[in-house]
Amino acid sequence: MPHKVTIMKHLDELTDECRDVGACNTIFFRESPDGRRIFCGTNTDVIGVRESFRQNVDDPAAVYENIPALVIGGGGAARSAVYALRNGLKATDIYLVNRDESEVDAVIAECTRRGYGQGLRHVKSVEQAAGLDSPGAIVACVPDIAPQTEAEKVARAVVETFLGKEQKGAMLEMCYNPTPFTQLGALAESYGWQVILGTEALIYQGIEQDRYWTGRDAKELPGDKIRQVIAARLARPSHT
Repeated sequence: MPHKVTIMKHLDELTDECRDVGACNTIFFRESPDGRRIFCGTNTDVIGVRESFRQNVDDPAAVYENIPALVIGGGGAARSAVYALRNGLKATDIYLVNRDESEVDAVIAECTRRGYGQGLRHVKSVEQAAGLDSPGAIVACVPDIAPQTEAEKVARAVVETFLGKEQKGAMLEMCYNPTPFTQLGALAESYGWQVILGTEALIYQGIEQDRYWTGRDAKELPGDKIRQVIAARLARPSHT
């Protein structure tokens, strides 16, 4: 991060998922028959997004399945979110909100070229958002920084319009550094949304990374211990 897209041209092989998403967050090695080290790329963010919703939402059919979704951002993580929402969480239309229109255009073009760009909509204004159905799943893929520029303020107003709709769902806040308790997460909670912390995505994508690095099955890895350690860390009082 933030080189999930540019790293791909330097790798020897890509997994199907990495190639389809158009972003790589994990590098692993394998050895060719002649002993040469092969640099391989995959994408575990997709697993992190998918499992964060599956493991934390009690009634998927009512909350996010066969319902529009919303992705906030336009980078590599946003591509992973679109892929996970489309192929793992049964989203219908996917709304895209971002301060930079060219980034959204690139996401839509690439997802379309790779076969899962149907129903992607760039929502540019409050008026446009007001006329659309409420999303069930929201994935926020932007830093925890208060809007400063006019474009950032418009994007935040569009997001707030979706949050204010009568039908509520669940939002995964992918930002977890320096804290998973973000301004956007607090805003979503104030509107009555279930907020899933970015540390949840970190757990599930991390287990998937270890599977590639160690060769062990996910069930062999200490998932419960990881959750306990992160929960204990989050329970500590903040000194900031």
